Amino acid sequence: MFAIGVDGRPHNIEMSSDIGSAFRWGKPEADVSGFHLPSITTKQAEVIISVLITNPNPVPIPLLEMIYSIESDGRHLCSGTIPDAGTVHAHGSETIKIPLTLIYKDIVDTFQDIEPGQVIPYLVKVSLVADVPVFGQVTIPLKKEGTIPIPQKPDVDLDKVVWDHLSFEKTAATLHFSIKNQNHFEIGVKSLAYNLSLANVPIGEASLGQSTTISANDSGLVQLPISFRPMDFGGALWDIVRGRGTGYDMTGNLEVDTPFGPMHLPFNKSSETTLKKKGDDEDN
Repeated sequence: MFAIGVDGRPHNIEMSSDIGSAFRWGKPEADVSGFHLPSITTKQAEVIISVLITNPNPVPIPLLEMIYSIESDGRHLCSGTIPDAGTVHAHGSETIKIPLTLIYKDIVDTFQDIEPGQVIPYLVKVSLVADVPVFGQVTIPLKKEGTIPIPQKPDVDLDKVVWDHLSFEKTAATLHFSIKNQNHFEIGVKSLAYNLSLANVPIGEASLGQSTTISANDSGLVQLPISFRPMDFGGALWDIVRGRGTGYDMTGNLEVDTPFGPMHLPFNKSSETTLKKKGDDEDN
């Protein structure tokens, strides 16, 4: 399409429009695209906040800084600034990751109404400062809400030891564990590894391969068969085997799945347990 200009010459209006659209400027778009917990223990949570930024302009946009904070019901948990956060390519997108660590002891010590085992709300605030041609320095505020756990150690008890076979040469038994989930969220027990001593006599270590799901603030039972030779431990263990109860010491770890990701939960316990022969209880 042509038109006659004031100079008396024809101009290509369509071509001029194409050139103008090629150099159209706009503010970048951004979003908190993720709040991930790659590692959670009873001491701390590793957090990665992902911010997706899209640049609609024909030139790269430098990110001057990113200012972030995490709150919970108005309580300040952590904050920081990332200067020179990078550059977003022309007509491109970049995901900027903000790694940080939440120390649970600091949170619990600071806020008396937050206790281990709870699930608390979080509010992530991010202010993205970019240098955009034509517009100049632009600040883009972002928010994201969700929940995060403050894990509590499980309470693991050795309820009883049921002797399936008794002899001085070889003894086979089934350990009956009670696992109390002291958290306000469900856990799926994938494995249990432990070291066990009966009356200060070390029986050894083993791991549990079966899985079980325990609801929030509830208990679950797991059983684990073991075998050993009492003669390897001397007469003291044989006296224990022939008795009806003894003290025990146990340390170990639970690997669990949760709605927030996998967790590694250590435990330790010293208490008393009952020793029974198979068939002593109806449930055996």
